Amino acid sequence: MKREEQSGPDEDMSIVVSVKKGSVDEFEKLVEKYQKRMLNIAYRMTGSYEDACEVVQDAFLSAYRNLAAFKGMSRFSTWLCSIVINLSKNRKQQITTAQHHEQYSLDDPVEADGGSISREVPSGEATIVEKLEKEETRKRVQDCIGRLEKEFREVIVLRDIQGFAYGEMAGMLDIAEGTVKSRLFRARDALKDCLKKVLGEL
Repeated sequence: MKREEQSGPDEDMSIVVSVKKGSVDEFEKLVEKYQKRMLNIAYRMTGSYEDACEVVQDAFLSAYRNLAAFKGMSRFSTWLCSIVINLSKNRKQQITTAQHHEQYSLDDPVEADGGSISREVPSGEATIVEKLEKEETRKRVQDCIGRLEKEFREVIVLRDIQGFAYGEMAGMLDIAEGTVKSRLFRARDALKDCLKKVLGEL
């Protein structure tokens, strides 16, 4: 999956320049454009909707405060994503430590501000059983992603879920492109093994 913003000029630079010149309201355009995508990344990295929301809020605040340091050597979206990844890793480490002695159930719902997160079904044809099976599968896939080592989890999220190019990922993670490909190969292998185990239980 390729994204348009991986080639050509960075369409966000005009907004970035305006914000640097003092147009604070312009930054809201960047928030509206990227908050959903950044929330998805943070959720996949932390496994918690509540923590993902806090990560994204902190990320945009950090981006705004440090915008003067952004020189446009990479795309704004790439730079913002690197901030989200770093904050997500920090938050994941914190919640892993806090929940070290807590028992986690794969059957627990994912809680959000408005209640449990559920996947909408395109049509009314699916039965209750089919809906439950899809929801259970989604939870187990996310659980497998969450079980990956952080180096593997981030490359899976960035490449297979968000569709970033290898070069962009190398810049975000500050590693060689070859290392990105190597980690991704191992991450996919580990994820496949986990999915075989947990999906076999359905």
